[in-house]
Amino acid sequence: MPGPQHEYKDRLFGFIFGREEHKEWTLSLYNAINGSNYDDPSQIVITTIREVLYMGMHNDVSFMISDEMNLYEQQSTYNPNMPLRMLQYAGNLYENELERRERSKYGHRLVPLPVPRLVVFYNGLTDEPDETVLRLSDAFPAGSADKADIEVRVRMVNVNRGHSGSLMARCPLLEEYAWAVDAVRQKDREMPLEAAIDQMITTMPGEFIIKPYLEQHRAEVKGMLLTEYNEAKEMERLRKEYREEFLEEGRAEGRVEGERIGETRGIAKLNRLLQLLTQDGRTVDFSRILGDETYRSQLFEAYGLT
Repeated sequence: MPGPQHEYKDRLFGFIFGREEHKEWTLSLYNAINGSNYDDPSQIVITTIREVLYMGMHNDVSFMISDEMNLYEQQSTYNPNMPLRMLQYAGNLYENELERRERSKYGHRLVPLPVPRLVVFYNGLTDEPDETVLRLSDAFPAGSADKADIEVRVRMVNVNRGHSGSLMARCPLLEEYAWAVDAVRQKDREMPLEAAIDQMITTMPGEFIIKPYLEQHRAEVKGMLLTEYNEAKEMERLRKEYREEFLEEGRAEGRVEGERIGETRGIAKLNRLLQLLTQDGRTVDFSRILGDETYRSQLFEAYGLT
């Protein structure tokens, strides 16, 4: 089994939109996404899973309002498995909600449940539409979706600068977040990442609502963004090197299909391991994956990826 979990650490998206002290920002994003006009932030009940749970089960932002359970995730890489992850998050949140209400799912009376609203805010580098719907049934065998007894739909919204203009207009805070992410990316090409983050905060327009908040928590913001960006870079490097390793293995064995093997078998398994290690708070293990084949095999086995 995987080792003990590390303390959950916020990402910038959750730091802005998932804090108790700024429920009005959460409400602004909710209204923009749903075309609603709620004006009382006290109606927001933050329910984000932050506990140290099995397999690093935590999510970016979740909250209740009225009869809805909202789960918001920020993704810097396209992940078609988000419906499965959201299904797992929702199950944990429903369990928490039943415990809070002191209700039992084993009783003979129907337990009212909040309506799940699932949204992914995508700001990765690949070109994606302004909005896409990801479905759990996309992962089912071809032609079997109509037979399935479970379906999960997740809205994936592109929040890179230059995308989703009407949404950004409805939620200026989201546009400010998009500006911050883009500014770091641009400056990271010219200077060390830590300096790029400092420059982003310093040069952020003075009228931005989030600027005083980021300035006040500069060290924490730098820590979050350094972790996010360094993990992304390290994961990409590992994918590239591991793919090359499998290609060489295929050529050494005289396989014409060496490239296909490297792409499908090696990278798919490594991608899954990196995701699980990240969720588990074990990114320190990244550096050992390539250099220590025995340790890598142990991790594959521990996470059921053999």
